Amino acid sequence: MFSSPLELFLPADAPNRAELVAKAARHLELIVETNQQFNLTRILDPVEAAVKHVVDSVMPWRHFAGAKVVADAGSGPGFPGIPLAIALPDVQFTLLESTGKKARFLESAVQELKLRNVAVFPVRAEDWFKSDRADIVTARAVAPLVRALPLFRPALKKGSRVLLYKGSAIEQELADVMSMKDRKAVRVVETYALPMEMGTRTLVEITNPAQS
Repeated sequence: MFSSPLELFLPADAPNRAELVAKAARHLELIVETNQQFNLTRILDPVEAAVKHVVDSVMPWRHFAGAKVVADAGSGPGFPGIPLAIALPDVQFTLLESTGKKARFLESAVQELKLRNVAVFPVRAEDWFKSDRADIVTARAVAPLVRALPLFRPALKKGSRVLLYKGSAIEQELADVMSMKDRKAVRVVETYALPMEMGTRTLVEITNPAQS
């Protein structure tokens, strides 16, 4: 059900592509099965799910390729962490999810997909930042930038970079940030269009200007 659209729409140069198609398809199947018990996502159409969940997660893979550890804050059903982890098996991924049911789903999915480079922590990202760090912290469907900046500031103090996937409201979000003292910490590193005219995504980087 999901393999065909993934094969069709995943970037041709995506690393580990054959395994990505197979394991990402199984991941989406697990989400559909679990969605019958509790809501993980409203996007279940095979093409829409393949594009908006997996393809979206993987398209900016180059920005994650050089990291040793990537933390996915508020991973939900596993995006972008699980597709990126399949594509980049040499990078260690930490999935942070404070909702118990979702964290248990992630643990089960990681085990079934045999992702040895993924660990799941059922904690709030803010709490994890207090004692742990990653080279890159990432998130999708996160709060607007004016609220995300204070949220991720503790991670920046430990030398991490933050890469946030943002949608159609990004221009307004960037404009709102311009009035904040942290505005120099924010920059756009990539903008890309999803297949089938399913929208445009922007990858925004947040760094600690003091460490630049």
